Amino acid sequence: MQSRVAIEKQFRLTRMGLFVVWAVLSAIVVAWSVSAAKERALSDVMQRAGETLSVQTEVLTGVLDKYRLLPPLLSRQSSIRALFVRDAEGNAQSLDARRTAEAIGGMSAAMDVAFFFPDGELLASARGSFAVQDEKLPELIDVALQGRLGRAALSSSRGERTYAFSSGVRREGKFVGVVIVYVDFYRVEAAWALSARRIFVTDKTGTVFLANDPNWRLNPISELHQAGRFDRYLINGDYQERLDLVRRLPLLEWDLHVLADPSPVAAARLNAAAIASLAGLLSGVIALVVLRRNESAVIRSRSDRAIALRLERVIRDRTRALSITNQSLSQEVEVRREAEDRLRKTQNELIQTAKLAALGQMSTALSHEYNQPLAAIRSYADNALKFLDRGAISEVSGNLSRINSLVERMAELSKTLLSFSRKPGATIGPVPLGTIVDEALLLARPRARAAGIAAIAVGEGVAGLHVFGGRIRLGQVIVNLVNNAIDALSGQAGAYIEIDARREGERVVVTIMDNGPGIEPEQLPKVFEPFFTTKGVGDGIGIGLSIVDNIIRDFGGTIMAANRAEGGACFTINLRAADPDIPEREPALRSEGAAV
Repeated sequence: MQSRVAIEKQFRLTRMGLFVVWAVLSAIVVAWSVSAAKERALSDVMQRAGETLSVQTEVLTGVLDKYRLLPPLLSRQSSIRALFVRDAEGNAQSLDARRTAEAIGGMSAAMDVAFFFPDGELLASARGSFAVQDEKLPELIDVALQGRLGRAALSSSRGERTYAFSSGVRREGKFVGVVIVYVDFYRVEAAWALSARRIFVTDKTGTVFLANDPNWRLNPISELHQAGRFDRYLINGDYQERLDLVRRLPLLEWDLHVLADPSPVAAARLNAAAIASLAGLLSGVIALVVLRRNESAVIRSRSDRAIALRLERVIRDRTRALSITNQSLSQEVEVRREAEDRLRKTQNELIQTAKLAALGQMSTALSHEYNQPLAAIRSYADNALKFLDRGAISEVSGNLSRINSLVERMAELSKTLLSFSRKPGATIGPVPLGTIVDEALLLARPRARAAGIAAIAVGEGVAGLHVFGGRIRLGQVIVNLVNNAIDALSGQAGAYIEIDARREGERVVVTIMDNGPGIEPEQLPKVFEPFFTTKGVGDGIGIGLSIVDNIIRDFGGTIMAANRAEGGACFTINLRAADPDIPEREPALRSEGAAV
């Protein structure tokens, strides 16, 4: 016991040290996992937002470059220059100018196209949206007058926004007018609206000029933004953290912004912390289980040694006792073996006794069977002598033939009786069912006639069937069953016995039926029990059907007793079917009768 306590104390200290090491390592792993996950997630978010920023920068720059080249090209066309010529009364070609502006606006998809005189007078415009209220018009005309491309971001009181490009029109070296093209940002903002991220443009004053959120347009960015760990922007009525990626557009003096949602970063940190914690917990549990198993193994090993020593002592004592017991059991086994041998011999003698008893029951009928031929032989012999005296040689020959037939009949009956009375062997082989039934009926028919039973019918299917069994023992089964039927039918008018057989797959089913009184239902389960009989005292000892059941079981078959619906009893025997062409058939039959 002291050894077990020392081992437990040692392992307790080891577990405490292991817990401290596990806690420190787990904290380090969790912190590193969270940091690494944060960096990966942040890099991924920034990369995706940067890709969006680059694409939208190219889109916005492409749209502006398309319209930036349009005013200089228009100002150099002679048809445009001709629009600024006044007639003798000082009137301009405003109608032609308007049609031209509408055509150019329709083909270029610009928001508006306008023509101005150098003093700021409007010649014509396609839609007139910004031409009449443009506060930066003087600045656009002055820049065009200097021969440079004018540009300006414009907005209206109705929230309309555009970017205007201007170029001067000169005719014969004289500055005669200005062409201004107004850019339409509707398609740009419509494309931005498909993105889940906030995309917007701020000008040099910090005002949101373009945005995919209508509520942000033309509002100062200061009212939509709060500084913090992450920038916070007013989204859907609530300030939410966003990462702000900015791309400077120097020629326009604009900043293009893309806001990225940092929530994947927090989710990645949380997931990394959870996974690292679970991994650390799992590793700690595994280490604890391994340590606990080692502790149990050491304790069990010590305990096993102690138990082994005790068992050795117990085994020595038990071995001594078992040796004595084995000697006693050997003697008992020998006694039981001798008893089984005696029982087997007794059973064989009992079967033989039952056969002889059956022969005894048939003795009267068999005596009649012999007496009849003997009387006939004597009569034929006397007649033959008289015919000899008279010289009737032909009549003498006929009488001798009849005597010979009667002698052969008596010899066949004697041969069958001798075979039936022999002790059978235990060899089992293919045997002809029809021959065995014929031999059994040869013995049983005299007793049947004596009992007044004239009809013992044999079905046509019996003759062609072979079964696995012993010829003599199977004949004993048929004789016993037929004799039982004769006893039940004795003195009954119209009595008959029917024997039939059929093959069902690998089995042969044999039925022996009569039209007698049958068997009482409560007695059916007992008919195969030893010493059970329904006959009177002195008429039987009740072992016939028990012997039949044992013989059929030895053949690997079964036998059942039942009552027929039309009256009478029916015994059904189920045996293994055999092939009549098997060459071992004859040796098996010889072995069956060779045990005499």
